[in-house]
Amino acid sequence: MSIEIFKSGGRLENIGSYSRAKRVGPFVYIAGTTAIEPSGKLHAPNDTYAQTVYIFKRIEEALRSVGAEMRHVVRTTAYMTDMSSGGGEFVKAHGEIFKGIDPVTAGVEAGLTTPGMMVEVSVDAVISDDQGKLDFNR
Repeated sequence: MSIEIFKSGGRLENIGSYSRAKRVGPFVYIAGTTAIEPSGKLHAPNDTYAQTVYIFKRIEEALRSVGAEMRHVVRTTAYMTDMSSGGGEFVKAHGEIFKGIDPVTAGVEAGLTTPGMMVEVSVDAVISDDQGKLDFNR
C-alpha cells in the first residue's frame, strides 16, 4: 500500500510534524480542523453552524488532495466548546453536508485554543467504489 500526505500550510503542521490529511491505501485520516482562515483570522466567531460549514469545506479540500471525496467519510468527531448551545448547530450543518452519506459521528465538549472558536472536526474515510470494493494496491 502506498502512503500519501497533504499539508495545508498551517503554521503548526511543521512545528508539530503532522499532516492535514494522510492516506494509507484506501484509508484516509483528516486531522482536527478548525475555522481558522488562511489569513490567521477566526471565521465566524461564536457561530457553531458557520464554523462547521467552513470546516467541512476545508476537510473536503484535504480529502480531494489525497483522492477521496465526502462520500467516502465513515466517521466524524466534533470537539465543541459548548455542546448545550452549539451541538444542535453542528448537527444541523452535519446533516446538510452528509445527507445520504450518514457517517457515524461523536461530539465531545472540549476547551479550544482561540476565543470564539466553537468547533473542531476530524474525519476518517475509506475510499471504495460504488459497490464498496476497496483497492489496496494504491
